[in-house]
Amino acid sequence: MASLISRIFIGTALLAAATGAAQADFSDGKMPDGTYHCEVYLLGMFLDLGDITIKGNVYTGPVTFGTAQLAYNYQMNATGEITWLGPLGGYTAGGNSLSMTQATLDGQNPPSFDIIMKQPDGAFTASTCTRG
Repeated sequence: MASLISRIFIGTALLAAATGAAQADFSDGKMPDGTYHCEVYLLGMFLDLGDITIKGNVYTGPVTFGTAQLAYNYQMNATGEITWLGPLGGYTAGGNSLSMTQATLDGQNPPSFDIIMKQPDGAFTASTCTRG
């Protein structure tokens, strides 16, 4: 009986370890490097909001045409919430403000983050930025 219990325990521990290793986490405090294409679904269609490029703890953009002028730092906590430490194009212009940015890392899909923007009239808009 003890042998069966120990085999079940070891099997469960190995399964948990394998599952944990397969899941990405935010422990290093940054998104994977790359260019993230941002878009919003509005009025039955996807609208391009530009690209945000991330390298380490620095971002540029969003850029729709041309190249970004300046780079800024960002921070990400252990739950994947991103705080942008500089402007974020139209997300922070014209009376718009950022409500929240939440990252998603699941290993099977490209890394992404959702930006929730509050518009001047109080309405909220969500967009998704996915690494290409």
